[in-house]
Amino acid sequence: EQTKLSEPKMYKVILLNDDVTTMDFVIEILMNIFHQNLEKASQTMLEIHHNGSGICGIYTQEIALSKQKKVIDAAKL
Repeated sequence: EQTKLSEPKMYKVILLNDDVTTMDFVIEILMNIFHQNLEKASQTMLEIHHNGSGICGIYTQEIALSKQKKVIDAAKL
């Protein structure tokens, strides 16, 4: 009898636009935490700025929560 393993559920990590956070900080977060290159980070930042939100990445729950915590911790500095 074979056990069938299912794919883990994936979660989108989304950043929301606000009037306080600088564009440079958002790009820094996207590059350092989500490992986007400068071009991709700039594109994602503009999507967040113009649309009110943007997807930073899609991860398993554990990784998504870890990245969420890193963003919150970085924003508190």
